[in-house]
Amino acid sequence: MQNRPENFDETRLWDAAGEFGISPSAVSYAPVGFGDHHWQLTDDDGRPWFATVFDLDHKEHCGQGAAAALDGLRRAMDTALTLRERDGLRFVVAPVPTKDGSPLVPLDARYALALFPHVPGRSGRFGQRLTDAERDQVLELLAKLHGRTPPQSTPATAVEPTGPHDIRAALDDLGGTWSGGAFAEPARQLLAEHAAKVRARRAEFDALTEEVRGRGAPLVVTHGEPHPGNLILGEDGYRLVDWDTVGLALPERDLSLLSAEPAELARYTELTGRTPDAAALALYRLRWSLLDIAEFTRWFRGAHDRTEDTGTAWLGFTETLDRLARPA
Repeated sequence: MQNRPENFDETRLWDAAGEFGISPSAVSYAPVGFGDHHWQLTDDDGRPWFATVFDLDHKEHCGQGAAAALDGLRRAMDTALTLRERDGLRFVVAPVPTKDGSPLVPLDARYALALFPHVPGRSGRFGQRLTDAERDQVLELLAKLHGRTPPQSTPATAVEPTGPHDIRAALDDLGGTWSGGAFAEPARQLLAEHAAKVRARRAEFDALTEEVRGRGAPLVVTHGEPHPGNLILGEDGYRLVDWDTVGLALPERDLSLLSAEPAELARYTELTGRTPDAAALALYRLRWSLLDIAEFTRWFRGAHDRTEDTGTAWLGFTETLDRLARPA
């Protein structure tokens, strides 16, 4: 995020770092990514670390409410640690455990901290198009991940999450004025313009859910968001970051972010013997867009200010609505 978290005292990081056995000599905010807040830490020995502060009030995919989100987030981080340490998946950028073995530290009722080793390399960006060779490299990582026995801590990931229900609530609230902040009323007007198409795509999502669920395909441990923005390319290949979305799901949850065409996922089939399901790919791509709409409308219907982050959210909102309006 470009903006620092609300009502957050940065000095908490200095104290909390000690629970990981780290004594910071320098702490600086890193305005990168979207969703979580990040800082760069340097310890007394000059080693760099990457600190992530999670806003539990906005971690609905981990659990509804801050307490449930903290539990779900802890399970996700434990899963990443197990995949790296037990299963030897070195591409998993897992958090550093505390001295007590926990993967994160609650800072207060709203925020929690995880600490990661600094990973040198070139970061990708969301929306970046991978070459065929690059996509195959990521598919090789996913084939290894999907082939592992899911750790007991792996969160369950519902095909139909709560997000689409939030969309229905927003669509039912288009008759009045939204007054949460600078983007509230523009968001209402734009959603109203696209309401018919959003409802149609929501119905399409329901139909795909029934079709895919009826096939009874086995679930695997998935990352959830293996797009280029969560990839770091180093000398030894790609690393995957941001494991708070890890969960049991169909493989297409991950594969759909690399391509909608099974033919472009041939390397995955070579390694696993499993041909990606076109209907499941379509389901998860549509699921991603609907969850984005749900998150943005929830944000704009609530209290907010005009900031760099809400500006980014507005751009994402308009782009996602435009994408939903295109032919399926």
